[in-house]
Amino acid sequence: MNKKESCIFCSIITKNLTASVIHENEFFLAIMDKYPITMGHTLVIPKIHYDNLLLMSHQEVERLFNFVSIMARAVVSTVSADGFNIGQNNGKAANQIVPHVHVHIIPRFNDDSPNGKWPSRYIASDSELNQLADKIKTYINNINNNTIIKI
Repeated sequence: MNKKESCIFCSIITKNLTASVIHENEFFLAIMDKYPITMGHTLVIPKIHYDNLLLMSHQEVERLFNFVSIMARAVVSTVSADGFNIGQNNGKAANQIVPHVHVHIIPRFNDDSPNGKWPSRYIASDSELNQLADKIKTYINNINNNTIIKI
């Protein structure tokens, strides 16, 4: 089995595995993280398999982060976050668990880390993830209906 065949994100992209999809276009897929750090934790995944960011062309990275910024606005607005983190890990030493490029959008709330540490991950229910994904989709659809920029 090659890397692409054993990659969980490639299996989600090909719809061999299910996920709570927020939005997709021909290049990227945005899904809810099954093990979120906070409510609204989202992953943006290129549809082409790359083990790490350095294997992508400059144009692909630019396109990726343009998509991330649009998704971040939708997620942060939908969950009424006070801030957000963008995370992107490359390699085991950087704590990359799935060797397929992906960007974390992690909404942050004023009271989510009273001791200054990252909030703990939890296992979200499919129902919770799907309901939140639907709310974010509604926000995105409203953006698309009010602008000439289609994502």
